[in-house]
Amino acid sequence: NQLHIGGIFPIAGKGGWQGGQACMPAAKLALQDVNENPDLLPGFNLTLHSNDILLFIIENKSAILQCEPGLGASVMYNLLYNSPQKLMLLAGCSTVCTTVAEAAKMWNLVVLCYGASSPALSDRSRFPTLFRTHPSATVHNPTRIKLMQKFGWSRVAILQQAEEVFISTVEDLETRCKDAGIEIVTRQSFLSDPTDAVRNLRRQDARIIVGLFYVVAARRVLCEMYKQQLYGRAYVWFFIGWYEDNWYEVNLKNENISCTKEQMKIAAEGHLTTEALMWNQNNQKTISGMSSEDFRKRLNAALIEEGYDINHNRYPEGYQEAPLAYDAVWSVALAFNKTMQRLTEQNSGKNLKDFTYTDKEIANAIYAAMNSTQFLGVSGVVAFSSQGDRIALTQIEQMIDGQYYKLGYYDTQADNLTWFDKEKWDGEKVPQDRTIVRRVLRTVSLPLFICMSTISSFGILVAVTLIVFNIWHRHRRVIQSSHPVCNTIMLFGVIICLVSVILLGIDGQFITAENYPKVCQARAWILSTGFTLAYGAMFSKVWRVHRFTTKTKTDPKKKVEPWKLYTMVSGLLAVDLVILLTWQMQDPLQRRLETFPLEDPISSNDDVKIRPELEHCESHNNSVWLGVIYGFKGLILVFGLFLAYETRSIKVKQINDSRYVGMSIYNVVVLCLITAPVAMVIASQQDASFAFVALAVIFCCFLSMLLIFVPKVIEVLRHPKDKVESKFSNDTGISKEDEERYQKLISENDDLQKLIAQVSSVKK
Repeated sequence: NQLHIGGIFPIAGKGGWQGGQACMPAAKLALQDVNENPDLLPGFNLTLHSNDILLFIIENKSAILQCEPGLGASVMYNLLYNSPQKLMLLAGCSTVCTTVAEAAKMWNLVVLCYGASSPALSDRSRFPTLFRTHPSATVHNPTRIKLMQKFGWSRVAILQQAEEVFISTVEDLETRCKDAGIEIVTRQSFLSDPTDAVRNLRRQDARIIVGLFYVVAARRVLCEMYKQQLYGRAYVWFFIGWYEDNWYEVNLKNENISCTKEQMKIAAEGHLTTEALMWNQNNQKTISGMSSEDFRKRLNAALIEEGYDINHNRYPEGYQEAPLAYDAVWSVALAFNKTMQRLTEQNSGKNLKDFTYTDKEIANAIYAAMNSTQFLGVSGVVAFSSQGDRIALTQIEQMIDGQYYKLGYYDTQADNLTWFDKEKWDGEKVPQDRTIVRRVLRTVSLPLFICMSTISSFGILVAVTLIVFNIWHRHRRVIQSSHPVCNTIMLFGVIICLVSVILLGIDGQFITAENYPKVCQARAWILSTGFTLAYGAMFSKVWRVHRFTTKTKTDPKKKVEPWKLYTMVSGLLAVDLVILLTWQMQDPLQRRLETFPLEDPISSNDDVKIRPELEHCESHNNSVWLGVIYGFKGLILVFGLFLAYETRSIKVKQINDSRYVGMSIYNVVVLCLITAPVAMVIASQQDASFAFVALAVIFCCFLSMLLIFVPKVIEVLRHPKDKVESKFSNDTGISKEDEERYQKLISENDDLQKLIAQVSSVKK
């Protein structure tokens, strides 16, 4: 008597899983062992059909089944609609198993899959009669999560082939990652060409990448990894563990892979694999009387007979899953044996060989027997969950120097990770899950800051010396006629401006981020106030000169009233104070960071990028406030330039340095009109911006002091004994030219008097 089952073994094709190459010989061995066991199926032999051809031995090679759902469905219908009646179906890859298992319930058939890992097959409402000796692909996901947590990876990417088995696996992985607080930075998929998907991984700076694809696609991915340089110390790839050990170096020419074996080996180095244990790890006797090592030897011998070069590690596809196919046949035999016993015990008069596709009673008995099946097989303990899934441990391996090494095992149900500490990383450290971005603050070069500060300090010392000089010699005619108080105000403004140069160079290398806004406010106040005092004093002088030339021609002896000059400076300063106070109260300056594109470190072996940052002083309406300040300052600059030009050739004895003041105004106006826009343009270049503004301020200050005070110093040094005016005299002293003219007239008068005296004596 024969008990017939149908089997579908994918052997050939250009894509998908062709595991029937090794699984079919394993099934043959199992069928032989089952039929030789006297305790199983007494009086019956188990016969495996595939498309009505025993053991799927097909002489016509063109009919060899591929891992295609349509072709699988065709084989299934041929099996079902041709006698004899089949009691159960075996199926291989996930795509074919999905089609077969979804339809088999219509014939009350139990389906057992030896090579299907799709998580979608765990849906009992969709696949009510499905069991599988191959663990679900989701059994890998808890292991992947555990490894990510072990190595501190919280940012991963996913690359998948567009197949249902991988789509559903990724959906489960995404859920688990979310629960574990792991970020999925990108999820890329492809049909057959992974070029764009791998390139996108590089753009997204993916470092820890989970790859889910069949082995044919895996070779294309690996080659593209090499081209895109997504391998080495900065990257970790998770591959599926059921590829053959030499998967990356076979069929390269047949599949038109454009990488050499050496390149593929380089790209594959260091990757991790997770796979459900498909070989019993203990060298103990299984239900068949063999250990897993005994089975390996028998399988290798059978494969050599099939023409595979096992001795040179040329294993056929499906070699890792061969124990699952072997145990699948044993599961069928044990389930049938238990069903026969139950039918006998029930005295229903039915026999297993009487099964028809409409017999739900026998179908339910077969389902119950399969659901309770448990034994020790060559793949380990075979047992099924309530969803029909195989319960198994997960093995973790790493490719080191071209060989796979076991790193440990993970028991999902007990949440127990057994680790051997044999992992090896390029660079002797665990790769990071992202590029470590070090934020580096761009600051003013210290030598440049010291240089500008030294020059400014020297300028401050010069200004203080000139203040002392101005006060000490305030009663000298050359000093008194130039309004010494205005000159002192100008020098105080110069000192404040030079102090602002030092403040402009104070940044994050000297102060904390919390104190930076205070420096911003100080810069605005000090530079603006210093400019107003220095330029305002010169502006008031040239303004008074212009007033003399236009409105006092009728009264050339009209005095210059000092309070008017001081009032003008005070008025300009008051406008400054109003603007600055309003700005600070309504929209104060804050610290804003400007970020720049990532840069490579100068020297580092770590996976590090530099993110340069630059501090700026800005408020929310910064452009508005700058417009107000620049508008006000620009107005008095242009007006001062106009007045200086109008009075360029005018000499007024009451203000004896008006010409030099005008030259200073030219200097300030030109430099300010150049510096302000250029400083805004080069604001992102901290050294250039600081140097340009600092030099402009320093040049203005030094040139103004040079033009206004050097002539006075020279005059004092040249005529140290000149008459000193009374300290009570006002600002209306006689100019030097008038004094010389007066002395000349006195001399001429004396000469005339002598000449008159001589003439008078002659007449007498």
